[in-house]
Amino acid sequence: MSRINGFVGRRNFLKFASVVGIAAITFGDSFWNTEQTAVADIHPVNPNLISPNEAIRRLLDGNQRFIHQKRQYPDQSLEHLRLVAKAQYPFAAILGCADSRVPAEIVFDQGIGDLFVVRVAGNVVSDTIIGSLEYSTAVLGSQLIMVLGHRRCGAVAEAIKNEPLPGRIGLIIEG
Repeated sequence: MSRINGFVGRRNFLKFASVVGIAAITFGDSFWNTEQTAVADIHPVNPNLISPNEAIRRLLDGNQRFIHQKRQYPDQSLEHLRLVAKAQYPFAAILGCADSRVPAEIVFDQGIGDLFVVRVAGNVVSDTIIGSLEYSTAVLGSQLIMVLGHRRCGAVAEAIKNEPLPGRIGLIIEG
């Protein structure tokens, strides 16, 4: 993967995420090493496995409900909360920005346990982020990884300025 200013570019990460997602779907547990299988045995097999096409359809349908203010607030009942407290089976993983204006569960009108969301300012990719997304597909059974971008990202705007930043904020840009 090529690196831009010290971190993996979004396009290259998206290509990588697509390959990982497709490989996870195609090869399943045989794609991952035996240590991973031992960890996966702790969790039961996803009983609600859906196709990647169905996953993207659910996200797009939910986004349309959000846009048109016709949210259904699915999977948010006390009964569902008790169910997912025992085990989670998210149908999709989302890499999103930590920006408070783009919470994935809300903008896609999804419920508790439906999405495995990894958020970081500017959607910067690190080994930890990739590991989290691998966990969502290899162990939890997510069938889709979506990279969710948005307009007017403050982290990206600061990175473009190329000025010193306080504290550890610069680590995001250096990523």
